Amino acid sequence: MIPWVLLDTAKIPGDGGELRLKKRGTEFSIMLGSNELMNSRLSGSEEALAKLSCLRIQGRERPKILIGGLGMGFTLRAALAELGSDAQVTVAELLPAVVAWARGPMAEVFGDSLNDPRVSIHEGDVGRLIRSSRSAYDAILLDVDNGPEGLTSRANDSLYDFQGLGYARSALTPGGVLAVWSSAPNRAFTQRLRKVGFSVDEVGARAKRTGGGARHTIWIAAKPGGSAASQARS
Repeated sequence: MIPWVLLDTAKIPGDGGELRLKKRGTEFSIMLGSNELMNSRLSGSEEALAKLSCLRIQGRERPKILIGGLGMGFTLRAALAELGSDAQVTVAELLPAVVAWARGPMAEVFGDSLNDPRVSIHEGDVGRLIRSSRSAYDAILLDVDNGPEGLTSRANDSLYDFQGLGYARSALTPGGVLAVWSSAPNRAFTQRLRKVGFSVDEVGARAKRTGGGARHTIWIAAKPGGSAASQARS
């Protein structure tokens, strides 16, 4: 068997520990301790996050999308495949090292996605972008940490509490969509979304494109104010 090779490490701010980027043949893995956060062979649920979100805002002119978390770029690439040429996609990634990995050792995984004219990379906290925005995005896609119950940083919890969800709702256009990826279901989180004022669909997705692998959860939460599928920018 081909052994894993450690390519690089990155410290997570605060008490989050250390990420490790590893490679085995053509396969990449990002690890936190003994937990594998991402694997280049397992992209099904992250792609579903993008496809379900883009379906909800289909038909909008010049849609603006915010993706929280670059990871291995699965969500980004799937979103670009669904969106038209007039879309604007901002990807917020807290760790500069993850962006460097995307442009360096994992460039073959990312392809041309980071050079797409629709894409801008923001090296910083997605929470700050959300808090500073009002009716700015047609969709916000959060693939941050392990979902509402994170592993890497307690600071990420603020994205998913009542206040954080309120900020996300304010940052969306009327009828806009907040989509959240999680490694597992979370009934309390579903209830928080509804109490904040979202209409919520909870969807199961498998880790593998072929339908196998671990079961993950995606929340599609719509802000009131009209049909997300039919609204267009004036």
